[in-house]
Amino acid sequence: MSNFTFTAPKPVNEPVLHYKKGSPERKEVLDTYKKMYTNPINVPLYIGAKKIVTKKQANMSPPHDHKHSLGTYSLAEKKHVNEAIAAALEVKNAWENTSFEHRASVFLKAADLIAGPYRAKINASTMLAQSKNIFQAEIDAACEFADFLRFNVAFAADIYAQQPAQGEGVVNRLEYRALEGFVYAITPFNFTAIAGNICAAPALMGNVIVWKPSDHQMFSAKVIMDIFEEAGVPAGVINLVSGDPVLISNIALTHPNFAGLHFTGSTEVFKNLWQQIGNNLNTYHNYPRIVGETGGKDFIFAHSTADIPTVITAITRGGYEFQGQKCSAASRIYLPESIADEILNGVVENVKSFSIGSPEDMNNFITAVIHENSFDKLVHYIEQAKKDTDVEVLIGGTYDKSTGFFVHPTLLKTSNPHYTTMETELFGPVVTVYLYEDADWEKTLELVNTTSEYGLTGAIIAQDRMFIEKASARLRHAAGNFYINDKPSGAVVGQQPFGGSRASGTNDKAGSPLNLLRWVSPRLIKETLVPATNYRYPCMD
Repeated sequence: MSNFTFTAPKPVNEPVLHYKKGSPERKEVLDTYKKMYTNPINVPLYIGAKKIVTKKQANMSPPHDHKHSLGTYSLAEKKHVNEAIAAALEVKNAWENTSFEHRASVFLKAADLIAGPYRAKINASTMLAQSKNIFQAEIDAACEFADFLRFNVAFAADIYAQQPAQGEGVVNRLEYRALEGFVYAITPFNFTAIAGNICAAPALMGNVIVWKPSDHQMFSAKVIMDIFEEAGVPAGVINLVSGDPVLISNIALTHPNFAGLHFTGSTEVFKNLWQQIGNNLNTYHNYPRIVGETGGKDFIFAHSTADIPTVITAITRGGYEFQGQKCSAASRIYLPESIADEILNGVVENVKSFSIGSPEDMNNFITAVIHENSFDKLVHYIEQAKKDTDVEVLIGGTYDKSTGFFVHPTLLKTSNPHYTTMETELFGPVVTVYLYEDADWEKTLELVNTTSEYGLTGAIIAQDRMFIEKASARLRHAAGNFYINDKPSGAVVGQQPFGGSRASGTNDKAGSPLNLLRWVSPRLIKETLVPATNYRYPCMD
């Protein structure tokens, strides 16, 4: 029995290493990269205490070197999904009743493993699996992942400490129960940290998980499971099943004990899953929690008073880091005509300076897009832009998939604010710019607000404080994460809780207590110290 109050360690954001030439961290991650590149692995299913290698398997290849095999991963059949659900439910009672300090210690240890002995491994696996350059891998797989785990523990402690007022003669307690059933976690390819957190956040609160990672993140997903196992996450608390997403989802979402969906991915898939859940409501023991972060068509709006180098850097980093494969990537830009040419020339010069290739070469700012379907989609939009009369290709527009899925960063300028690439999420290194007359900034803000179905991230850049206040108010619902004089990406756990609304998701703000609150079901306990023994009230005498 724990006769004490657990005080969570005060979290601090993990410092970002710089991987300069000659640094020990640079050598370690490159050595690890080469070792992982040359030693193929098989990623099993993780079901309870079992690691199951199936007969049916799929290949894993680096997007920047798609003819090379990193190994294979197992493909689940119907029986495996049912076994994963059963394994989760089997340990649910024990895990939910594990004291918070012990659940917290497990994930705090995982954070220290990520920041320490696993740092090179999880970074190298992310470089290989998702073609992230070392800086993008470091801020994601190492720093953000560790931050999620450490801050979540502190957030959970704060939640548990929130208790009701006491009344005369009674003691009131609020108990934060885990959800009754299992949580189904679906994660994307682009962020290793998101994949880990989508599993870990509900698990920290006492829930058990069935996890379906992206097919294109399986290589680094195995490292996540290795870390969780070494940290002491009990077998069955987080179960990994890979393979056909429709098969896995159909089984998970029709199970009576389905208690919640934790999702990051496309808007279309999320809507379909939500509809499935709605159609199955009569099946479930409870109303499932649905938490999702989906797409974005994120903007940068520059005012005529904007600092020009700030705008150039915001477009360059915001639009092209990680090949634009962030739901927060800047892909539609609004520039005032008076300073547009200078800004566009600066962006073009930056793009010309990009080195492109394998993340093993740490000089490369740009690597490959995730897979051939993404490559082909981007090529379609680029080729269409070359034909259309209301758009101009300022730089880029070239591509090559002979070795890897390389799409050269492309900058488009359009005279049509509703041109396709101003409205459609492309998820690649294609940025479209629209120029407006300086005096029409208010009208153009309305355009920004109404052009996209999404509401994830956006940025305004200006030095005029009156404009900043007006624009912030007008774009209140256009972005769940709103940036002033910066790019609209790069949210830091604990500092900028992340999420958007409209078609961008449920805005439950990963990296904050708001997300954790979705994974608990409170129970109020009132204890009367001296109970009444007569039904009559004083007014009745």
